[in-house]
Amino acid sequence: MSQTLSRPLPAYPRPAAGLDDENPRQARQLPDRLSAKALLSRGQAVSLTVFVTAVLGLLGLRITTGLGPSPLAWAVGAVAAATVAYVAVITFRLVLVMAAQEAPVLRFTQEELRAFPDSDLPGYSLLVPLHREERVLPALIAKLSSIDYPADRLQVLLLIEEDDEPTRAALDRIVLDSRFEVVLVPPSQPRTKPKACNVGLSHARGEFCVIYDAEDRPEPDQLRKAVLAFRRLPQWVVCVQAELQYWNPWTNWLTRCFAAEYALNFSLVLRGLDRFRLPIPLGGTSNHFRTDALRELGAWDPHNVTEDADLGMRIARRGWGVQMMVSVTEEEANSRVGNWIRQRSRWIKGYYQTWLVHTRSPRQLWRDLGPRQFCAFHLTLGFSGLTGLLNPIFWALACVYLITGPAHISALFPSAILYLGVFSMLVGNLLMAYSMMAGCMDRGLHGAVRTMLAIPLYWALMSVAAYKAFFQLLRPSRRHYWELTEHGLVTEHGLATEQADMATTG
Repeated sequence: MSQTLSRPLPAYPRPAAGLDDENPRQARQLPDRLSAKALLSRGQAVSLTVFVTAVLGLLGLRITTGLGPSPLAWAVGAVAAATVAYVAVITFRLVLVMAAQEAPVLRFTQEELRAFPDSDLPGYSLLVPLHREERVLPALIAKLSSIDYPADRLQVLLLIEEDDEPTRAALDRIVLDSRFEVVLVPPSQPRTKPKACNVGLSHARGEFCVIYDAEDRPEPDQLRKAVLAFRRLPQWVVCVQAELQYWNPWTNWLTRCFAAEYALNFSLVLRGLDRFRLPIPLGGTSNHFRTDALRELGAWDPHNVTEDADLGMRIARRGWGVQMMVSVTEEEANSRVGNWIRQRSRWIKGYYQTWLVHTRSPRQLWRDLGPRQFCAFHLTLGFSGLTGLLNPIFWALACVYLITGPAHISALFPSAILYLGVFSMLVGNLLMAYSMMAGCMDRGLHGAVRTMLAIPLYWALMSVAAYKAFFQLLRPSRRHYWELTEHGLVTEHGLATEQADMATTG
């Protein structure tokens, strides 16, 4: 445990129970140095300019005078650095997977929940950002209405853009009870989920709050579990992350791979991070917060399109913590490739944004996190995000080797790098596929295990999304663009048909 975890959580007045605080405290202003509004800080821009100028200058010197490193030497260095990064990321993830079984995950029995009386439950605010979600709105309202929590202590904030006429029209056809409040979000830039959540947070009156997405199906007792978790945890634990999984893994090959990825991430990788008290990139939903702590952090960055991962890093830098909780929220897995790429490119773009934001001052980041968490941050967000861009390059080199032999690429791979690269490509990929299979087994997705034999095709789609994210990041007009994920592609009838088919074939 790092020394910074001893920093106390500021004490703010809290209502004893219920939702009787009519004037919620505003969130602290997020400083520009922690915002993704600008792609690069001045220091980053200067450093990048100096580096590129130096490389070009050395290459020019080599061409004109024969002095300095050759272009081949630069290429060999780049290949060596990329290979080492690959091995580091693979090793790191395998360590997390193996450590997951020893993680201190929060579990609660029904007896423990029943022993916690309703009179002791605090006010709880649910932030539900919606945009063009008219298709799934009725199911969402029904699911949120079934949450097991006292109605007088529950505040459900439906966050809707003012000009989102389809969602507002669909909402007009639904009768809402006293737990629900509609908050209209002004149609200003950036038009992102975190901006809507910040607007919602300004209306939140609960001691705790949670984010739910439009297609979410949280367990009815999840809020009770979160309250019990916070009551037992020290004050520096300011967020409890529930597990996410998909309710339609059997729709097609893509949903099987997506469900396996989520199983690996939430059942193993995040638990491994929890085990070692490393920074946890939060999931986009079902993260439960101490509301005062969230406001003290500056809430969400409206310009970051993976605001959840960014907030997880800011929690770690503040010296506070996140813990995983055994409670499942089900979501709809993307079943169409185009829809999946739009969603995944947004996630990857946000990972790039988060990495750039938090590396604006590497020395300060080191002081905030300490060496262990500092390295974990780069392995989780930085190097992992770059592999999607590098994969096609190394796949192309492997194809050249298989077709023409080693003559054309041997100069790029000195023996040590060649052996390390072969290990990364063969053994590393097999171990990553095995990790996906382990995630499937942990979640009971036994029918998806054999699908993992084709997981390299899924990784190829990730590279497509990574390049799309990279080029969007370079374009100011698309840098903060929130590509909407279409929900409601799988109906309840379709889900029943899938389950019947799986029962017949499995």
